[in-house]
Amino acid sequence: MKVAILADSVLDLTPALLKEYDIKVVPLGIVLGGDDYLDDGSITPEGIFKYVEETKVLPKTNAANSEFYKECFQNALNEGYDYVIHFSISSQMSGSYNNAVNASKEFDGKVFVIDSKSLSTGVGIQTIYARKLTQTEEDINVIVDKISKRIPSVQASFIVEKLDYLHKGGRCSSTAFLFGKAAGIRPQILVKDGKMHSGKKYIGRNMPALVKKYCKDVLTEFNTPDKSICFITYSSASPEMISAAREAVAEVGFENVYETTAGCTICSHCGEHTLGILYYNDGE
Repeated sequence: MKVAILADSVLDLTPALLKEYDIKVVPLGIVLGGDDYLDDGSITPEGIFKYVEETKVLPKTNAANSEFYKECFQNALNEGYDYVIHFSISSQMSGSYNNAVNASKEFDGKVFVIDSKSLSTGVGIQTIYARKLTQTEEDINVIVDKISKRIPSVQASFIVEKLDYLHKGGRCSSTAFLFGKAAGIRPQILVKDGKMHSGKKYIGRNMPALVKKYCKDVLTEFNTPDKSICFITYSSASPEMISAAREAVAEVGFENVYETTAGCTICSHCGEHTLGILYYNDGE
């Protein structure tokens, strides 16, 4: 049995990991002013940050429509795969999931759409788990069931340096934005039940120190990690920020720690110097 693993471009895996686990990407849309792009490398996070700095206008992101999903699913089946498992960004954050579900109805049970209830490498880690299951399980329904049951265990969170993007995107009130900016507040964003929630608030200008504190807090709160894999994912980060995150997760003893850069869809909503650690929190 051959199973194609697809995911919306929010999964934020490196090209090497995409190749290693044979994962195909469905690009979502980015709108900068009057120009439309696909989140497929045709525009970079650096380009987005520069655009926002110059225009003070936040990019918009678009879900893939059903016809585009049909094309992607059909292309995978045409390559000789028996089934397709597609992972969408959380249905609470985008219409992508519903569009993919509608497209899947055209394929007589050969396409399964998973609501990841997450974003960034919170999606990516699920695709890797799915690929590993396809290497050991022979029943597609068992694979889909195991993937679905593990979704609530995904720990996805970030620390955000700048409030500008959250404010422009309507996720931070004007009062909170002005106060937070003056006080140097760096909020933690938690993904829970498919939605983004405000977590702890860190105060200061030393981002490496705040990153280390954030990581330790997350690892203390979500303290039963599956130690086989952890992601350090960022929109942009100084070497000191990355080193601080690596030092914190090293204390847990993860077998594999991957650094990945967020794609344009994620960067359009969080801005520069946003960093998160993401893993399954269902270990012993």
